[in-house]
Amino acid sequence: MLYALKIATRYLTASKAQTALLVLGVAVGVFIFIFMSALIGGLAEFIVSRTVGDISHVTIEAEERDPAVLITGEGHVLAVIEPGGSRTATLSEAEAFLPLMASVPGVVAVSPQITGAGFLTRGGQVAQVSVNGLEPGRESAIVNLRSYMVEGSERLGSGIVVLGESLAEEMSLRLGQTLRLQSSGGASAVLTLGGIYDTGNGTIDGSSVFVSLATARTLFALPQGVTRIEIKLSDVNAAGPIAERISALTGLDAVPWTDGAEQLMEALDAQAQTGYFLKTFALITIVIGVASALLLSTYRRRPEIGIMRAMGAGRAFVIFVFVMQGALVGLLGGMSGAALGYLALLPFPPREAFEPGTLPIDITQGSYGLAITLTVIGAILASILPARSAARVDPVTAIGP
Repeated sequence: MLYALKIATRYLTASKAQTALLVLGVAVGVFIFIFMSALIGGLAEFIVSRTVGDISHVTIEAEERDPAVLITGEGHVLAVIEPGGSRTATLSEAEAFLPLMASVPGVVAVSPQITGAGFLTRGGQVAQVSVNGLEPGRESAIVNLRSYMVEGSERLGSGIVVLGESLAEEMSLRLGQTLRLQSSGGASAVLTLGGIYDTGNGTIDGSSVFVSLATARTLFALPQGVTRIEIKLSDVNAAGPIAERISALTGLDAVPWTDGAEQLMEALDAQAQTGYFLKTFALITIVIGVASALLLSTYRRRPEIGIMRAMGAGRAFVIFVFVMQGALVGLLGGMSGAALGYLALLPFPPREAFEPGTLPIDITQGSYGLAITLTVIGAILASILPARSAARVDPVTAIGP
């Protein structure tokens, strides 16, 4: 084996320029493989973070109870009886499960909420809004309000409201001013504007207001319970299994964000398939290059191969020599391409710093080890045909005049 390796190394170093070009060609193929892996993976991360980063990954929402219906013997509806008290559906006992939900592996944050429709009024101005009651201290558990604040603070205390910049401009509101927030049920509260945010999403910035959970209880007449529980995960792709586990533990209907996001998932799958095709073409190029170079080497070294055969070297030994050449070329080219790819990707910002308008390349998804492994395997496979051709060389014909 060591002797075969020595011969393979001598063959490669005998023509340094040709070997260097061959290794460079393999390195370029590996570089393309790594670059495409980082680009496709980073683009997928960017799309998911922009669409899913600030939403609940698993949601538990109260279901509206159907009203009681009185039906006559003939099947006619006699009366519809609404349930007594508030019509807002609640998760009356869900809060007891919050510690259990937070302990599930992969769960980053759990946010109990009271949500509903309301009206924001100031003087003669009225705006219909979506009211979100959050627990103080968990304001940025789901939507990272802290990172979007342009004025004031995201902290929600008693009598404090936080709203979007476009809504504040529409109603000519400034920090510290008072306004009235009225729920759809008629209850109202006078609040002070404590913070203004700008997410860049016109729908959220122009209609969503955030108040404390205690204020929302007053507005929607809910002394206990919540209407919604939102859960954030460390891995958004694990939403399905984690939602099933939470449902099994609590008996509540936990819905992952992937439900209703079929189009996004299909687009990401199509993008991943495109990446596989491009990386496959890069590997095919490597295989063809190595096979062509070794076939040429076999033709040029027929006399030497003939001498080895005449001295007693078996076909298996000759095959092994050329397979070792392919493996060495694949290893050198793979490592060179991986190093080149890593250095080329270093200037790009990490995934946490992706910004719109920039190329979302994730250096951590370069698949460096996979690229080197596949390259070595591909180079070995590419060397099999030239190796078998070399092993079939007739010593008499190769050495003869």
